[in-house]
Amino acid sequence: MQVAKDTVVSMHYTLTDATGVEIESSRPGGQPIETLIGHGGIIPGLEKALIDHVAGDRVEVDVQPGEAYGERNEGQVQRVPKKYFRDAARLKPGMVTTLAMKEGGQRTVSVIKLGSSVVDIDLNHPLAGKTLHFDVEIVAVRAASFEEIEHKHVHGSGGVQH
Repeated sequence: MQVAKDTVVSMHYTLTDATGVEIESSRPGGQPIETLIGHGGIIPGLEKALIDHVAGDRVEVDVQPGEAYGERNEGQVQRVPKKYFRDAARLKPGMVTTLAMKEGGQRTVSVIKLGSSVVDIDLNHPLAGKTLHFDVEIVAVRAASFEEIEHKHVHGSGGVQH
C-alpha cells in the first residue's frame, strides 16, 4: 500500500538541522512513530515527501521553514504569569517547555528570562526558521480506520486510547 491521505504510516526517523546536528531520532532501539496522513499530524513538507512511498522505502528530505514550523517572528516575546506553567519551579532560561493556553490546549515555547512571578517566553516554535533534514524509513503503511479519520489521529492497537 502506498502512503496517501487517510493512511497510517509507521516510520523510524532521524531529524537533523542544516549543519547535520541531530535534533531527535526514533533510532536506535526506539519505537517507530505512527501518523495519520492528511490530517495535520506532521509538518507539511515531510508529509508531502512521504506520499506515494511504500513500506521499506527510505526517504531523505530537506524541509524549508515555510513547510515546517514557519519563519521566526522576532516580535513573539511575551511576559506570562508563572501559574500558566506546570513546571514553573524548574524553569531555566533556554529551556523549551509547554504553556497552558487560556482557550485550552498547549503551546511549545522557549524560556528567555525568569522573574519572581512571571516568565518571559519566545512564542516561536523552537524549530521556527530552521531548514530541517529528515532521514525516514517507512516500516508499514495501512488504511486508517473510520474512527481514526473521524478523530484525526492514530489509535493504538486496542482501539481508541485518548
